[in-house]
Amino acid sequence: MSFEKAHQAFVDGHLASRGGERKGGLERGHGYAEKLFLQNVWWPLFGSFEHLHPEYEVYDWNRKSQFLDFAFLPGLGRFGLECDGFQSHVKDMDRQSFSYSLNRDSFLTGMGWRMLHFSFDDIKERPEVCRMLLQLAVSKSVMLGDYTKPAVIAEKEVLRLAWHLGRSIRPIDVTKEMDVDFRTARKWLQALVAKGWLRPISSGRGVLYYELKEGTLDLLLS
Repeated sequence: MSFEKAHQAFVDGHLASRGGERKGGLERGHGYAEKLFLQNVWWPLFGSFEHLHPEYEVYDWNRKSQFLDFAFLPGLGRFGLECDGFQSHVKDMDRQSFSYSLNRDSFLTGMGWRMLHFSFDDIKERPEVCRMLLQLAVSKSVMLGDYTKPAVIAEKEVLRLAWHLGRSIRPIDVTKEMDVDFRTARKWLQALVAKGWLRPISSGRGVLYYELKEGTLDLLLS
């Protein structure tokens, strides 16, 4: 499949699966620079868009919604990819925006993300440099995608997922994100309830959802 056809299918697929502000964020945010990154950097390196998510919503420490240009979510690790133009990301920033940008990256790093920034000039004029740096950053996670995490690490990943979702978490959310079966997902959630980090929400059909309890952020950053 050609890049143009693959790119169109990639964007259309994500648009079809989203609604509300997440869909609007993709329609507004995925522009020329983002497409050029995919064409010059990502596609020559990987030849597919598997595990890649455009205009991916994340939350900061105040639960404020933000969109990353791309999120790469292989079996091990999570990467935020940003395409930075000098005019929009540096020259036109005021001091408050600049500070927030740095703090957001630091917060996401603490939450388990690895943030990678690529300048528009490099994407356009020196894409081979971007490909080299991207491959260096993600190659280990791609190769170890089927790595089985120890229980404690897995539980932290579940808590990070719950924080990212911005709502109550369900076993099916864990199965989709972490590629485990329903029994394992429920076991991890129940273990977090027992440790006091999640609160079960019951209904007539039993426990269907779990909420983060106060103080969970301290655990995630420890």
